Amino acid sequence: MTTTLKQRLKDDLTTAIKGRDELRSATLRLTLTAITKEEVAGTTARQLSDDEVLTVITREAKKRREAAEAFEQGGRAESAQREREEGEVLAGYLPQQLTDDEIAAIVREAVAESGATGPKGMGAVMKLVNPKVAKRAEGGRVAAEVKRQLAG
Repeated sequence: MTTTLKQRLKDDLTTAIKGRDELRSATLRLTLTAITKEEVAGTTARQLSDDEVLTVITREAKKRREAAEAFEQGGRAESAQREREEGEVLAGYLPQQLTDDEIAAIVREAVAESGATGPKGMGAVMKLVNPKVAKRAEGGRVAAEVKRQLAG
């Protein structure tokens, strides 16, 4: 039987606790809490699929990036560094992210395929791009590239 992503997180948490890896264990605890919270949200409790767990991990990683930026702007370099390190722990569970060049190539194809021109065509291009980059690139990065290419 294959282990689920959630089970892998739990096993890694156990290993981190035994190894006294405070950063890893704290990060995995918070992530598992977010997963459990998602499972009991709504009218009935349910088990999340690996894709849904991946979505939760992606959301948690994004929170870490945004918090690191906020701490950096607030002059709290130590807190920003901690958030970045937590983000790196979570990145180990996410699929390999696309590079800017790869995103640009995918967007170029979608623009050509849709025949979109100008900002009004953004929705049509995003509709074609999103399935191709699913979980491998943050929506903000993709949207920025689509805007850039449609602008000129």
